[in-house]
Amino acid sequence: MSKIAATPVRRKLKKYNWFIFVILFIGSLTMIFPFVWMILSSFKTVRDVYTYPPKWLPSEWKWTNFQTVFRMIPFGRYYLNSIITSVAQTALQIILSIFGAYCITFLDFPGKKKLTVLIRSTMFVPMVVTLVPMYLIVAKLHGIDTYGGIILPQVFSAFTLFLISSFFAAIPKDLVDSARIDGCGYFRIMGTIVIPNAKASISTAALFSFLGHWKSYTWPLIITNKDKYRTLPIGMKYLVQESSSEYQVMMAASVMAILPVLILFVLFEKQLVKSVTLTGMKA
Repeated sequence: MSKIAATPVRRKLKKYNWFIFVILFIGSLTMIFPFVWMILSSFKTVRDVYTYPPKWLPSEWKWTNFQTVFRMIPFGRYYLNSIITSVAQTALQIILSIFGAYCITFLDFPGKKKLTVLIRSTMFVPMVVTLVPMYLIVAKLHGIDTYGGIILPQVFSAFTLFLISSFFAAIPKDLVDSARIDGCGYFRIMGTIVIPNAKASISTAALFSFLGHWKSYTWPLIITNKDKYRTLPIGMKYLVQESSSEYQVMMAASVMAILPVLILFVLFEKQLVKSVTLTGMKA
């Protein structure tokens, strides 16, 4: 009887799984299509781009579209600036967030709850509100048209801090207490117990942080006036103005712009999946 009763249930589950699979498949195609179209369009000629009905594959694979990007704008300079600022901002932000998350999670001090609420409240303040005060402060410190002026104001992130803190909270406090009894200091506990047990979460936070800084547009636009310090998103805007009718050139620049993000995702994919899995187990 139990086997007979279980059969209809299994059939329903199979139908349900197929329905979910179809939905996920359609969603995956919807997300993958723009990337595939962008990559193929970056090799097309002007005629292929404006052909109707649209052609999937280019009639002639034009690698010169990538060279044209470098001729129109100082793309290499913008690219280097974005790498310098994004890597520096990510590194500093992760370091500060690790220290802050450790203090909030494992230390007890007067005003801890009030400080936590204050830091959390900064996530609800729109960036537009802080732009003018931040610009005035950086201008008085002679930070306009400098790497420091781009990097330092965007180093602190309450989101990154609390993201790492949420994973630190999953580490048993008995481990930390045992290390303290053995005579370990704060830095040794953090370096030998806390950080090794939260590598997946730190990698995930670093990936999100890098992605946010890599595509940052408003602050670098405000704080820079020279091509020497402008970043890639600003350069893409100038490229659109220079090649408004040459979509194949814009697609070539877009392909090159997303390469660092794709490389990081491939490198940190396992850590990202692991952090999501741990989050589900914690829940």
